[in-house]
This record gives sequence, structure tokens and C-alpha cells, in this order.
Amino acid sequence: MIKIALLGCGNIGEFIANAVYRGIIHCKLVKVFDKDKNRSKDFLKDVNLDFEVVDNIDDLIEGVDLVVEAASQEAVTEYALRILESGKSLMIMSVGALADNRLFRDMKKAAMKRNVKIYIPSGGIVGVDGLNAASLATIDSVEITTRKNPKTLGVDVKEETVIFKGAALDGVRKFPKSVNVAATLGIAGVGLDGTLLRIVADPKVDKNIHEVHVKGDFGEFTTIAKNLPSTQNPKTSWIAALSAIALLKKLTNVVHIGT
Repeated sequence: MIKIALLGCGNIGEFIANAVYRGIIHCKLVKVFDKDKNRSKDFLKDVNLDFEVVDNIDDLIEGVDLVVEAASQEAVTEYALRILESGKSLMIMSVGALADNRLFRDMKKAAMKRNVKIYIPSGGIVGVDGLNAASLATIDSVEITTRKNPKTLGVDVKEETVIFKGAALDGVRKFPKSVNVAATLGIAGVGLDGTLLRIVADPKVDKNIHEVHVKGDFGEFTTIAKNLPSTQNPKTSWIAALSAIALLKKLTNVVHIGT
């Protein structure tokens, strides 16, 4: 049974822990760590599992197989290399941190050297499996339009407004907590600098909507995801947490469906 540790005791971490408790994921949660000690204590009270709360990254990675990051891009920047270099696999939810090309390159080198894996769930978008397949051919263009309520984007507009249009690399850096999906799309396809991102603030919407269009010599496809935001954190789609659970489940299942 895979032994996992949680880096981050927020909304997504709680979803994952409860999935372990309910037997949806056949793995063992052994440790959790959050820089906010009060959050760690609350997590211990709220989750009906027997695990250890630790107060540093070295204690977190000792004796585990996989660390699940569910904290922040800053946490990825600070801890990802340490985790991989210690010989532990790493799942990343705050994918926008990988817009730092140097960091991502060093992470991949460390993972190859220690024969471990970097896992990136699909998050709030659909069609990543198709993009993975299409990337084996020639891709002409990858575009994503993200539409959210202005409050979740931290802007104040009264009508539908395009607040960003450009390379996903720049958009992820400008809105680090809102468009991690664009980073995932870029990594799976033609890169963040080659992926066109539009961010639309729309007061009329109550969902996080992501429309993806991919075109190449294989043909083309369009996907639209209309995601309900998490009740605890409206900047995060509920399906993003579910995608992490689905990937963990896939790692422990004997049957794999999809690319």
C-alpha cells in the first residue's frame, strides 16, 4: 500500500484525506505538514484518520512513498526539489509554479536521477488525455479561455471584461492562484509560452468555466468545463480536488482507463 504525505492542510488536502478514509483511494495517509500550525491542528480534528502532524519538510518525507502538494506555488518552489532529491515522488496541485522553467527543469533532472515521478492532475480542465495523444503529432495551436466571477479573480468590474490575453506563461504569473489549469495545459501541449490564454471576468457567472481548443494535423477538438467552485475556496474548482483523488486512485488500481 502506498504511503502518502500531505503538504498543505487546506481544502484539497481535506478532500484527499476523506477519500482515503472512505476507501476511495487504497493508500495510507501517514503524515501532514502545513506552515500554519493552527491549520494543521484543525486538520487533525476534522479528519477521522490516524496520521502524524509534523512541523518540517524533512520529517514529512521520511518513511513515505509519495508527497501530495496541496498548499501553494510558494510551497512548490520551496520544497519540490528537496522532496524529489530525497527519492520521493511528488504530486503537484499548484502547477503554476512550474512556469519557472529553471525550477521545472531541475525537478525533472532530480526525478530522473532518483527514479521517482512528478504527477500533475488534470485539475479543472478536461481533454488533457486528448492533448497528450495529439502532442505525439503536430499541434498548430492550443488556446484556453478561462471565465470566472470577478471576485474569484480579485478584480472589480461590472460587466464582462477580458482582463488578460497573451501567453499562458505570463497569465499564470499574473494570476498565480486562478489559472493553474493554463500551466497544466501548457505542459501537456506546446509549452506555456506557446499556449494562448484569455481570462474573462464575468459578473454573470457563478461557475469557473474553461474552454480549450486544440488544432493540429491530427484534426481539432474543443472542450468546455463548467465547474462549480469549492465552497471552502471559490478560487478552486471542486473537480480540481476530484482530479487529484482520481489520479491517486489510478496509481493504486490494477486497471487503467485513458491515456
